Amino acid sequence: MRIALDGVRELRFGDGTPVRAASGVAPFGDGFLVAQDDATHAAWFREGRATPVRLVPARQGRETFDEASGTKHLKPDLEAACEVTTDGARGVLLLGSGSSPERMRWSLVNQRDEGTDHRVADLAPLYDVVAGVLDVPLDLLNLEGACVLGTALRWYHRGMPSAGWPSRSVDLPLAAALDAALGRAAPEDVPVTNPVTYHLGAVDDVGLAITDAIALPDGAVLVSAAAEDSPNPRDDGPVVASALALVRDGVVGPVVELPRIRDAVSKVEGLMLVEAGVGEARVLAVADADDPGTASVAIDLGVRY
Repeated sequence: MRIALDGVRELRFGDGTPVRAASGVAPFGDGFLVAQDDATHAAWFREGRATPVRLVPARQGRETFDEASGTKHLKPDLEAACEVTTDGARGVLLLGSGSSPERMRWSLVNQRDEGTDHRVADLAPLYDVVAGVLDVPLDLLNLEGACVLGTALRWYHRGMPSAGWPSRSVDLPLAAALDAALGRAAPEDVPVTNPVTYHLGAVDDVGLAITDAIALPDGAVLVSAAAEDSPNPRDDGPVVASALALVRDGVVGPVVELPRIRDAVSKVEGLMLVEAGVGEARVLAVADADDPGTASVAIDLGVRY
């Protein structure tokens, strides 16, 4: 697999405010939506300009959350974003990472003639089922990536390989998952199947763990991974490398480190497929700077596999 770096740009709202903690990206309307894992709003980019789109309600009067203010535990941590169709309308499903009640919510965003709307669902019972299937303690769940594969939603647990918790995934029927998100079905009744474990290797003795995934037209899955030396699923640590890996039928193929950006490792947390051909794809990646005052970046990648 070969990766070409085609461009890098900072992500900012129209007023210059940085898009912080980019954690997921998906097509939305005539542009794309970037989730901020420590904020109640996403950034909707159209023609190079971003506007805020609400994903979840304010919490204790706050729209952003961080360690300095003692509110990090309140952040929604919406880490995965997938384009979906509900009731004939295209939208984006955003999924919380788990490990605490605030992070066990999903948000479904749709475009309407008058703007956008969102629906938030508390899916804690589903997270409990997923934790059981993965054999992971509920407070260690770190579900950071997701992609749609045919009629299934494949959901990726990042894990902590260096601590003996490898990356894993489970499959949910997409229709049942969307019914739960819309309040039409009980979350605990969504079938959770096909647990798969992934070993992506390590960089400088820090294990690579899956942060997001996109399905390719030939059935393969391209995953992003970060080697982050963190003490637990909730706290950040130094990132020594980011990489892309090709996975077919649950088997990890080539793993390729991503180039440094501005002489630093970029923590890639979201992937979006822009265009695909035979054995090649154009991918938009978003990277989190782990600093609320620093703008996240978008990275244009060309991938041949």
